[in-house]
Amino acid sequence: MSEAVNLYDAKTHLSQLVERAARGEEIIIAKAGRPLARLVPLETAGLRRSPGALAGRIRMGADFDAPLPDDLAAGFEGA
Repeated sequence: MSEAVNLYDAKTHLSQLVERAARGEEIIIAKAGRPLARLVPLETAGLRRSPGALAGRIRMGADFDAPLPDDLAAGFEGA
């Protein structure tokens, strides 16, 4: 849920508004009743990936890196 805050109050209470946004709240900053900006939390990074996590679970065909058929290659080249 979002809450509208006027620009003067946003400047006065910026640190509190940032803390609220960091907890997941969306804050709309308005001037003279007209919304101007939105303060939202940053997306947190997902789980760190580790190389080799899917080792032994994925198989690729022997022709994985073989050239594409001419008609399919032409489609990629814009022909």
